[in-house]
Parts: sequence; C-alpha cells; structure tokens
Amino acid sequence: MRFFFTLLMVLCLFFSCSDKNLNQIDVSNINVDFSVKRYDVDFYNATPKNLPTLKLTYPYLFPKEFTDSIVFSKVNNKEEQELFAETQKIYKDFSSEEIELTSLFKHVKYYNPKFKEPNVITILSNIDYDSRVIYADSLLLVSLDVYLGDNHPFYGDYPKYIKQNNTKNHIPVDVANSIIDKQLASSIKRDFIAKMVYEGKKMYLLDMYLPAVSDQEKIGYSQDKINWARTNEEQIWMYFIDNKLLFNTDTKLNQRFLENAPFSKFYTDQDNLSPGRIGVWIGWQIVRSYMKHNDVSLQELLKIDESDLFNKSKYKPKK
Repeated sequence: MRFFFTLLMVLCLFFSCSDKNLNQIDVSNINVDFSVKRYDVDFYNATPKNLPTLKLTYPYLFPKEFTDSIVFSKVNNKEEQELFAETQKIYKDFSSEEIELTSLFKHVKYYNPKFKEPNVITILSNIDYDSRVIYADSLLLVSLDVYLGDNHPFYGDYPKYIKQNNTKNHIPVDVANSIIDKQLASSIKRDFIAKMVYEGKKMYLLDMYLPAVSDQEKIGYSQDKINWARTNEEQIWMYFIDNKLLFNTDTKLNQRFLENAPFSKFYTDQDNLSPGRIGVWIGWQIVRSYMKHNDVSLQELLKIDESDLFNKSKYKPKK
C-alpha cells in the first residue's frame, strides 16, 4: 500500500513539473548582442559642456526643433528632476532588467532565427503609459517612469487597472508585446471569434517568449481578476454563444471585451467583478487548445486563418 501511495505522489509531482516546464526550452546556446544606454541618466545630468557629445550619442532623440534652451529648461525643471530622482531609486542599477531582456531576446531568436535584437535605451516620458515601450527595429525605448510600482504616489489618480501594471515585473511583458506587434500581421477578419483568436495568438507568443512569467503578469490581471476568469470560463463562453456574439461583427464588442478597461461589459450588475479584455483571455485559451491538439510550429500558428484555427482547436471551456 505504501508503495502505491509513493508511486502516486511521484507521478503527481512529475506531471506537475511537466505542466510548469511545458514551454521551457534551452536557449543557452542562442547568442544575442545588444547594448543598454541610459539616456535618462545622461540627459538629466547634461551640462553645456557635454551636451554636444550627448547629441552625437543619441541623434534620434534630438530633433532640430529641440534647441539647447529647451533641453536645459527640461533638465533644470524641478518636477522633472524629481521624477528622475524617483526613477533612480529603483533603476540606478538596470542589470537585473538587462538579464530579463537577454532571456526574452534569446527566446524570440530561438523561434525566429532572423530576429535582430534591438539596442535598449532607457528614457523618461513624463509617465506616458500609452508609450511605455517603443520598438523601432534596431532600437527599443523603455520609459522607466511608468514602472515605479503600482502604489507609487505619482500614479495616485490613475485607474487601478492601469497602475497595477506599472511595476518593474511588467517591463519584459511590454517589451515582448512591442516585438509581437511587429511580428504578427494585422487580421482583416471582422467577426468577434476571429478577433478573439487573433488576440489569443499574441498571448500564446507571450507564453513562448516569457515561459517563466505568470499568466497573471502576461495578461495584466490582478489575482482576484484572474481567479474570476478561470472560475467563470464556461459561463463566459456560454454568454458569447447564447447572445450570438461569436460571428457578430459589431465593433462595440471590441470595447466591451477586447480593449483595456477596468471590467468587461456583460451588462449585468456583476460586471465590476470581471476583468477587462475577457475576450482576449478566451482567445488565449482557444489558441492554447489548438496548439495542444495540432502539431504545428510557432511560425505556422501565426499564418493560420483565425476561423480555421478555431474550428480545429477542440476548445472546451473549463467548468
């Protein structure tokens, strides 16, 4: 009896570990070469003497309209210096973030051998959370002042669903998303199910590129919101079916279920318990089911028609 109990425990541990390491791959032999330049540090320590060198180092950040007088009005601005000081408290040393970005770039390159890792430039954007990360082929701009922590007083007036992702843990996710947006061609499909699957493809790429990052961090939900999504997956799916939404082309569904928002809009008195972008969550589970039941590469996944993917996904929501 003791033998069978021990065997059962070993099998449970094995399958538990297998689930956790499902997307783990060996990238130790993947070489990446990129630099990290601290424009934020260089800019807010600028002097009339070193400004010419600064312009030569970062020519893409000094347009002709950006005169020396404008530069030093910003450098000497009390509020901007305070923002810089707060950022330095957290990011004086950027080495741990560089390690995470190295891992991310290696994973992207593993699946996309032609990927050329960009050089990273840290900047301040006066807390422009719509421009957290800007990826332009050879350059990646990261606005560090958007990642000071969800409880930082600078974010006091921000909605909770926005500032909960203003943490250093979310930097790799935003960087990965900026790369994915360049890799995945826009879909011309207008029906709701196709849009969900398209967003699900993006989320599945996050699974592959950031295997050590939690689902909660990847989709940007709080713990209670992700618990709600998991618990109510079947009910969400049935709502979409019962209300004939899957093949509906109404663009209002984007705002209700796909775009960033404090909650999804089912038009019930319990909506505030749900997370926003619940259609993205469902699309993610559909793509995961498809990849579980179909032997295709990641590149093939990106090319497959969204409707065809759904039909072959064998998706069954968890009860």
